[in-house]
Amino acid sequence: MTEARRPRVGLFATCLVDLFRPAVGFAAVRLLEDAGCEVVVPLAQTCCGQPAYNSGQMPDARRLALQTIEAFERCDYVVAPSGSCAAMLRRHYPRLMQGDKPALLRAKAFAERVHELSAFLVEVRGVRSVSGTFAGRVAYHDGCSGLRELGVRKQPRQLLSSMEGLQLVELRAPETCCGFGGLFSVKFPDISNAMVTAKSDSVRAADVDILAAGEMGCLLNVAGKLSRQGSDVACRHYAELLAGALDEPAIIPQRRDTR
Repeated sequence: MTEARRPRVGLFATCLVDLFRPAVGFAAVRLLEDAGCEVVVPLAQTCCGQPAYNSGQMPDARRLALQTIEAFERCDYVVAPSGSCAAMLRRHYPRLMQGDKPALLRAKAFAERVHELSAFLVEVRGVRSVSGTFAGRVAYHDGCSGLRELGVRKQPRQLLSSMEGLQLVELRAPETCCGFGGLFSVKFPDISNAMVTAKSDSVRAADVDILAAGEMGCLLNVAGKLSRQGSDVACRHYAELLAGALDEPAIIPQRRDTR
């Protein structure tokens, strides 16, 4: 009997993972390979175009979208360890191509193959548990784009809950935005700071060892605030926990000053 071909999965690494936390990419590869996938990381990929799209620079966003579609042309699936990037690829690429029928058809076909990492593992590959262990309390923060645009909520929690020794704790208002929002935190810093303060306060009140999330932007934002508050709570991408890849230092070294 001929052995079934493993699905070819293109990992969309994302800018923040590539520049700030490559360990998340390696953890994602491990999880996908454990789920029976052949993983490739196309070298031609760059930014998904979300910053340009959100700031109204549509020609630039469209060029980046076409480049991304081309880079992943030969992949059965495209998986991103980020709800916001996955939402950009899946929900917004077709919108960028309105008025150009050939490009629109390509974008729609591409979008159908795009998934956020935890959703792909649970819903496409049927992963119900992971073999890793972690002795401690973990809270999960829902990133806005993954939650509201892709419906990613139960999937990461299901996988985290399957880890031996891990106690999953719900934050107060876990679905409330952390205040990052990409350009939002730059345009409205005072509002953003108030929002992340509320989020960090809820993390500290939960008395957890780790705050997990699927968005590097959220993690960087909350980790920075926790650090300035002198908190020892570590911020980690959920893929690092699931893959047992906690050897790297926390996303932002924790400090005791309150500046």
